[in-house]
Amino acid sequence: MMRSLFLQGPSFDGYDGGAGARYQMKREVKSFWYPTWLAQPAAMVEGSKLIDAPAHGQSFEDIAHEAHQRDLIVLHTSTPSFNQDVKTAELFKALNPALKIGMIGSKVAVDAAGSLARSEAIDFVARNEFDFTILDVASDMPWDKIDGISYRNKNGVIVHNADRAVLTDMDQLPFVTPVYKRDLVIEKYYGGYLRHPYVSFYTGRGCKSRCTFCLWPQTVGGHNYRVRSIGHVIEEVKYVLQAFPQSKEIFFDDDTLTDNAPRVEALAAELGKLGVTWSCNAKANVPYKTLKAMKEGGLRVLLVGFESGNQQILHNIKKGLRVDVARQFAKDCKALGIKVHGTFILGLPGETRETILETLAFAKEVDPHTIQVSLAAPYPGTFLHRQATENGWFDNSADLLDDDGLQIAQLSYDHLPAREIFDAVEDFYKKFYFRPRKIGSIVGEMVRDPDMMKRRLREGVEFFHFLRDRKMAA
Repeated sequence: MMRSLFLQGPSFDGYDGGAGARYQMKREVKSFWYPTWLAQPAAMVEGSKLIDAPAHGQSFEDIAHEAHQRDLIVLHTSTPSFNQDVKTAELFKALNPALKIGMIGSKVAVDAAGSLARSEAIDFVARNEFDFTILDVASDMPWDKIDGISYRNKNGVIVHNADRAVLTDMDQLPFVTPVYKRDLVIEKYYGGYLRHPYVSFYTGRGCKSRCTFCLWPQTVGGHNYRVRSIGHVIEEVKYVLQAFPQSKEIFFDDDTLTDNAPRVEALAAELGKLGVTWSCNAKANVPYKTLKAMKEGGLRVLLVGFESGNQQILHNIKKGLRVDVARQFAKDCKALGIKVHGTFILGLPGETRETILETLAFAKEVDPHTIQVSLAAPYPGTFLHRQATENGWFDNSADLLDDDGLQIAQLSYDHLPAREIFDAVEDFYKKFYFRPRKIGSIVGEMVRDPDMMKRRLREGVEFFHFLRDRKMAA
């Protein structure tokens, strides 16, 4: 077995590029997701090591010594981080030319040839779902025998091997949380709406929804929701309870855990027996019966992609959601005492000044406990990216982020320029949070909980710095 390092490379200060992140960028408050997509193959390779440099505040100088202790380095990359990740690969290669360096992630999955052509420091890329592909590489199997990789052969020619078959028996995958225990400091991972510290992992992969902007199902995970058995999940939960007694919450990072209502109800029943506090991603169409079962099983908060309060925009992005259903869902959550972190996206196809105000009014009406407001991000490999290319919606910048890791408004329309969409994010945040009722709710939460007091004060400082940095970037 090759001595293997799995690496989330150094990047912008506060940049969340982990493979658990839906959008790779700096956020309004410091937020780091676990690098679960790196941890999974790391769990399969004996003697491996995982480094998540951004979350742990590590520079290249902090990890450079690994160049002489490894035979193989696997870098997770993304469209925003790719240039920096290439530099990291080149620095490692300069220190040890014998190193084999590969990349994984949506960026290389959709542009394997272009990624390899970018630098000779990249020896191979693993496309799509890459767990067993990386295991084969680390096992020193001849590359021409490995499905799912693209590489440069001895003549310098880029070769694309056959795709790897999609994994359906998810119980074949080992637990990722022992890798967290071995290599990560869980206190380094924050979610603005999750208790701290938390632990997250997946109970399944793929998402049956067809949202045009959503990165992972269109590039790596696919639209077939494949799940682990409930017993397999519960065994990992038991491990988390034993290995991380300081953890206050488990987050199930499946794209949409509630896609399979009978399964999530059965899972909740088992979690309830363990007395676990947990949270997950959900679509805003979960029926009351299922929400009730989840709440009784220990559910605390749902991460919900409302995206827009305008029905036509939801149709345009193939969300498969009705606004009236989302309203009832929000009412049901409040009635059951389930907190909601709502996410919204500005600048999607069909957006106007009027629809932005409509979405703001909708957000105030459903009143999630916390929100995240993002700019529409046309990642390569998504339907939204193809739409933007075909319709000439791209603004002048080809980048998703500026030099400091802040998101750029990439899409611009004749009736709604990118500048207005960018400014609307700040306005949305202010008008949602700076309401007497919302301020009173936040203050009340802080008064009741000293830990929350310290946390919200820190997040408040980060939030105002975020607004300041956006204004400077304008």
